[in-house]
Amino acid sequence: MDLIRTFAIVLVILLHASIEQVPAIVTGVNSDVAVQWWSVNIYDSLARPCVPLFVMLSGALLLQPSKVDEPLKVFFKKRVSRIVPPLIFWMAAYFAWRAFVNNETLTLYSIGEGIIWGPYIHFWFIYMLIGLYLATPVLRVLVAHASRRVLRYFLVLWLVGTAVVPLLELFVNYNLNSSLFLLTGYIGYFILGLYLVQVQVKKPILLAGFIAGLVWTAVGTYLITATIGGSQQYFFYDNLSLGVILASATLFLLLSTVHYDKVQNRFPKLRRMLHFISMNSLAIYLFHFMVIETLQRGYLGFKISLTTINPIVEIPLLTAVTLLICLLVIYPLKKIPLINKVIG
Repeated sequence: MDLIRTFAIVLVILLHASIEQVPAIVTGVNSDVAVQWWSVNIYDSLARPCVPLFVMLSGALLLQPSKVDEPLKVFFKKRVSRIVPPLIFWMAAYFAWRAFVNNETLTLYSIGEGIIWGPYIHFWFIYMLIGLYLATPVLRVLVAHASRRVLRYFLVLWLVGTAVVPLLELFVNYNLNSSLFLLTGYIGYFILGLYLVQVQVKKPILLAGFIAGLVWTAVGTYLITATIGGSQQYFFYDNLSLGVILASATLFLLLSTVHYDKVQNRFPKLRRMLHFISMNSLAIYLFHFMVIETLQRGYLGFKISLTTINPIVEIPLLTAVTLLICLLVIYPLKKIPLINKVIG
């Protein structure tokens, strides 16, 4: 659990570190623009399993049949105490960031819109997570009484409706009726996480699947950018695209096969660090965007940006420094009563 959460939050930071404004046109193989574009494309493709990892882990933990009898009051009390205080705190923090750092004029309308949709781009994940929590009590009952065959049927149906049909529609000028496939969205990852807990696949096959998913995403993005362009250029980056699903599922299984007990025994300090990152992944998720923008804009007296450093080095460097600053800020805050609960 600690390993998967840590990988997921690092990939989140990597993803957002790679989305600084870059040209969306591939001009020449040897041009600086092409090098920058491909660097961003590869890092972005590598980072795409981040959210699916979080969702699959949540499904693996929350949908266990042993929890089917947990009272609704107990379940929602745990979720509310975990999500609501940090959501309110960081909403206020990002409204302040927009007003005083981004120099945005806030109105009652923009504040209301921010509350409904999220005050910053990455808040969509919290709203999606709340939606999954609302569905969890029902899904627990269904999953507890479903056979592995029924779960496989659901996952195949989800895969076809979520990833295969949109891929076909991309190349064929024909759209199926959207009512045909109702089981789509992140609920598939949620149930996939539980299903994969009992799946065993050889590591070479998993590694090959992971690499295939990354290559599919990166090359597909290149081809669609060079030919179709427009908003379609981000099609293969979608968390519900075929390549991302393949990379996410295989990475989840690869991380699940790591002998974590050996890591604990041989590297106790590493174990404690992974555990701290894992337990504070929500706080890191909500805080990291401020840190990235601070570093990219040079508010600390230096810039870590695509405009100043080669992207091959800049993106992983920005990721590492962002994580380090998040930990240095969050660690002492976690020692303060009340503050430790509201930051996540």
